Amino acid sequence: MKLISWNVNGLRACEGKGFSDVFRQQDADFFCLQETKMQEGQLDLKFEGYTSYWNYADRKGYSGTAIFTRLEPLSVSYGIGIDAHDHEGRIITLETDDFFLVTCYTPNSQDGLKRLDYRMTWEDDLRAYLMMLDQKKPVILCGDLNVAHKEIDIKNPKANRRNAGFTDEERQKFTTLLNSGFTDTFRWKYPEQVAYSWWSYRFQARRKNAGWRIDYFVVSDRLRERVGDAKIHTDILGSDHCPVELDIR
Repeated sequence: MKLISWNVNGLRACEGKGFSDVFRQQDADFFCLQETKMQEGQLDLKFEGYTSYWNYADRKGYSGTAIFTRLEPLSVSYGIGIDAHDHEGRIITLETDDFFLVTCYTPNSQDGLKRLDYRMTWEDDLRAYLMMLDQKKPVILCGDLNVAHKEIDIKNPKANRRNAGFTDEERQKFTTLLNSGFTDTFRWKYPEQVAYSWWSYRFQARRKNAGWRIDYFVVSDRLRERVGDAKIHTDILGSDHCPVELDIR
């Protein structure tokens, strides 16, 4: 089974840069999107053999997630059931026979860490939600989690130490999640490999490969042995992020 996750940074813009071609080429069973920046009806995007599910932010042109799936889910839910978090379209959960699939667009702590306190609350509440699901079935979490976990996951760790996405607080929350029974699939498969999934549009960062690895597939530990591969498609353009992949038996 093949799963793809991609922060498209505006699906309408990404569609103009070849999103549909990438979608068809990847031929995934599940294709998860973050930061769609859309409202319902703004883009008629359908693919034969797939059903799509969308979570739109209340605020126009902001956040948003989607999942295209070949498999008919047992259930679909939106958000994590906490009103303070559920107006920005950041979570969709599909239930299948074997697992829960959660696509997630984690809030950015923003310049000056203006939203770091909120981010800490989000992290605790998301972890509680994932652990609740995990008591029922294994979980596959994917998306832009807006944190580079280790120094290997960022080009310039010292310069970014107190920047959003690489604060000690955010990194520790990710460690806490992993210690709660979850596995970062790419880092588990490739402990020493340097690969990034996001590059700033400034300073020719992508050409210089001055990036961050902030897009993930995280699975319940008991799914770990079923992971065939985890990939980062650095060659695929169309967004400031590239797609990430999970192949699971």
